[in-house]
Amino acid sequence: MSRRNTSRKRLVQPDPIYKSKLVSMLTARILKSGKKSIAQKIIYNSLELIKDRSTSDPLHILEQAVRNTTPLVEVKARRIGGSTYQVPIEVRAYRGTNLALRWITKFAKERSGKNMAIKLAHEIMDAASETGNSIRKREETHRMAEANKAFAHYRY
Repeated sequence: MSRRNTSRKRLVQPDPIYKSKLVSMLTARILKSGKKSIAQKIIYNSLELIKDRSTSDPLHILEQAVRNTTPLVEVKARRIGGSTYQVPIEVRAYRGTNLALRWITKFAKERSGKNMAIKLAHEIMDAASETGNSIRKREETHRMAEANKAFAHYRY
């Protein structure tokens, strides 16, 4: 890590169709080998599938899925006196959103099936209805933090 300058946080540009920063953040998570147009096609196709299968706005469903998947606390390894403790810390809003998007895309990729747009649409709809693997990951993270609450005084 450079000691000279702290890196500036880059502002996220909204996507061209939905004018949403959340969609462009999701594009960055799906991106492979710098092929942004393919990643955007996958996301737009999955949002079209969500629009066909549900009555409400697909962007609203995506926001609900991210809100449901966002963790409130996580554990961070902290080395104190030769032993490592899992210290529970609160998650800031931006990091929580990033974790939620990362988990949704990870578990969408792991789903069975061929088409990534279909897999992503199913994972988003599952997360919006509070089921699916990304929700299970959030619950697991909360359980880990709850189990290690005794080490909360090592917070920094």
